[in-house]
This record gives sequence, structure tokens and C-alpha cells, in this order.
Amino acid sequence: MNAPSPVLQPPPEKLYEARKAVHNKRIDGSFRRFKWLVMTVTLGIYYGTPWIRWDRGPYAPDQAVLVDIANRRFYMFGIEIWPHEFYYVAGLLIMAGIGLFLVTSAVGRAWCGYTCPQTVWTDLFQHVDRFVDGDRNARMRLDAAPWTWGKFTRRAFKWTVYLIIGFWTGGAWIMYFADAPTLVRDFWAGEAAPAAYIAVAILTFTTVALGGFMREQVCIYMCPWPRIQTAMMDEKSLTVTYKDWRGEPRGSVKKAEKNPGAFGDCIDCTQCVQVCPTGIDIREGPQIGCITCALCIDACDKVMDQIGRPRGLIDYVTLEGAERERAGQETPSTLRTIFRPRTIAYFMIWGGIGLAMLFAVGTRDRLTVNAIQERNPIYVQLSDGDVRNSFEVKIRNMENRPREMTLSLEGLEDGEMWAGSGSHEQGLREFSVTVPADQLLNTHVFVAAPYQGEQREEFRFVVTPEGDAEAAASEDAVFERPGGTQ
Repeated sequence: MNAPSPVLQPPPEKLYEARKAVHNKRIDGSFRRFKWLVMTVTLGIYYGTPWIRWDRGPYAPDQAVLVDIANRRFYMFGIEIWPHEFYYVAGLLIMAGIGLFLVTSAVGRAWCGYTCPQTVWTDLFQHVDRFVDGDRNARMRLDAAPWTWGKFTRRAFKWTVYLIIGFWTGGAWIMYFADAPTLVRDFWAGEAAPAAYIAVAILTFTTVALGGFMREQVCIYMCPWPRIQTAMMDEKSLTVTYKDWRGEPRGSVKKAEKNPGAFGDCIDCTQCVQVCPTGIDIREGPQIGCITCALCIDACDKVMDQIGRPRGLIDYVTLEGAERERAGQETPSTLRTIFRPRTIAYFMIWGGIGLAMLFAVGTRDRLTVNAIQERNPIYVQLSDGDVRNSFEVKIRNMENRPREMTLSLEGLEDGEMWAGSGSHEQGLREFSVTVPADQLLNTHVFVAAPYQGEQREEFRFVVTPEGDAEAAASEDAVFERPGGTQ
């Protein structure tokens, strides 16, 4: 008898595939030059902003952009945000989100392709690769070559440049939280706070890891935006598209010459794949790895020029425009595509929030007062029979100069007031305080009134700057008595 045939088991399903290094090719074109411009401007802003000075007078820091954690302030040129005004920061975050929706609905993932920090630093590291190891083919040969002294030297030099870039990135970040010149001097002298050294070390590591080694994996696997952006796009959103009706079937120039009309414009040169920073093939259609940097357009247009065929085989186009072009109809203009009801609505909301915030910043009070009644005990009966309440009065001077102010009582007839650090004077209903520039002054205040009266009587603390009665601020409070008479 013949032995039974063995049962062939299907190969195990691969749950993980090792990363294939992306060696994108150097390319020149309008989109590549635009990426150069964006990278230069954004990196210049990031590294240079902490060194910009802004004169706020003798009582405030002169760094233009500063997150002053020690004094709980956020400075941005002429704007100063206090902790109780954090809603301005929330407004900026909302504007950033709506701005991202606006850009995505108009031109797809242009944020990802040009201004996202991951894209900018990855682009910078890729230029370092080309400078040290050469263009695409040279890098691929070097990767495949065995480890030799020459390869080790190149890798050591390149990774050292990586570390320098990462160190600069982390160093620039901490300068946003302290005076930049002072921090740099203290940092190199070993006198900076431990948090500064820890922050630089962490940011150096993350910059090198994400931009130098992980690169496109961050965009494809870690970033949530590619999975969200489809909700922001519609058939009128511009995106990088391969026009398959024009390019297929693919064939070389020689084949096309031998069989006129049998092949499309795509000659399968793979230049669009070779220049892609994420290593995708745009000819396979929309995919999560496409960041719409449009380098494939530069590469394809260059090839089309060389073989004498019209540009635009890969182009920025809307789904609606692509369908119209496929049918031989006229496509809408770029301006009409960008400025449509949806994008205009986004822009109106975005601009409205921005204008409202500017108006609020320009008209906000520069003086505020808050009063908190001490509850333990609520009241104390004095030797003369009067009842005393205690309050913690907080006066916030939001100007960059010290101000003499008068704290007074309004209401509470026959009431008296004196500072906790001062002595009780009969009939005193106001006293002067000096509030330092750009500071919050906590003042312990005693308020006394006759025993007879309402159990809970409302009154008001009023703070009036010297010589500027119109800038006065007030805070409502309640005076408590043991039982009171109605």
C-alpha cells in the first residue's frame, strides 16, 4: 500500500515584517525647492526665536517668547498670559486644530508633507545621509556592504552629526523656559538646574530616534492624523494623484515606439518611488504612507520632459477634477477648488476665534482683585462687642511697573477695615498698598462691624490705583455675624 500523502500546512501568517530602509533619491523641482524653503524657515524660527529680545521695561524679562514656569507667566512678544488666563492657550490650541482642518480640507496632508516637525527633522537627517554616504545607490551599497573600518568611520561620523542635531534641538527647547543667554552660560558651566540636563538628554534621544532612525515609521504607524484626515477631506480636496487612465498600461519608450497607442505615458522608471521619503508607490493609489510632499510630481515631470510627453501624469488634483479630466471635461481652477464654502467656513471660524482673542487681550483689565473669606473661624467677637471677619485679598497688578493702590470698603455701614500686619484704628475704611510690577500681592485683611445687623451682609472690596480711578477693580464679599437681627 502506498503511504498517505503528508498534509501540507500553510505557512504561518506573518504578524511582523522587518523595516526596509528607505533611501530616497535627490531630486530638484518646484516642490523640492518649496520644501527647502519651509525647512529653512521653520528650523530658523525654532532655533532662533529664544534669542529674540523684546523690551518690556525694567520689571519683566526681555525674551520675546518665554514660558516662565517659576513666575507662572507666558510671554509672546507684547502679549503676557497669566495662569488664570489659560483659556487663551486653549483658544490657540483650538485655532491650531481648526487650522489643520482648513489646510487638510483644502490641500490634503500638506501639513504632513511640509511643516510637521517629524517631516522637517526627517528631511534634515536625510540630507545628512546624502552628504555623508552619497545619493540613493551609494547608500544602498553601503548598507549592504560588510562592516569595515571605512564603513564604521562613516557611520560614526554620521551618527555624531545626528547627535549634534538632536543636542541642538533639545538645547533650543529648554531656552524657551528660561533666559537663553543666561541658561547657555549656566548650562556649559555646569550650574544649570538638573531638569535642564535631563530635558536635553531626553530630547536629544527622541530627536535622533524619531528623525534619524524611525522616520517614515512614525508617519505610517505612530501618527494618528493619517487615520483622521479622511474625515476632513472630500471630493474637492487637492491631493497628490497618479492619473492611471493616462499612465496605464505601463511600457518603456521603446515598446511604445514599436506599438503606438498600446501603452500609457508611464514608462515604469520608478523615479516617483525612488524620491519618496516614505518609500511608497503613488501609482498604487491613495495610501496612509503618502504625506503629499509632491516630490514624486517633481520626479515624474522631469521624466516627462525628457521623453517629450506632457507633464501632470502625477499631479495635485481633486477627486472631482480627476473624474472630469478622465471624461475629457474641463477641470475647475485651483483657486475655485481651494476657496469653496467648506474652506471658507473653516477660515471664518478660525479667524473669528483669533479676532475674539485679540480683542479680549487688548481690552482685558490690568488690575484684578479677589477676596477669600477665612472659614476657621468664620467670625470673632472683639472685646468692644464688634464682630470681626478675616479675608485673604489678592491684588493682581498686570502692568510692568509697581503701582500704589488704595484698598477700601464699599457698603457695610459702620464697618472698619485694617491690614492683618497693621494695627486696628477706629473708623478706618481704607489703607494703601504697593503692588510690585507684574505680581500678585496677597494681603491679610480684617473687617469689623457692629454685632447688631444682618447675619449675612454683602459689601465690596475696591482697589483704586493712585491717579487712575477709572482703572479701579472690585470684588463682592459677605460679612458674617453670629445670629444677627433682621
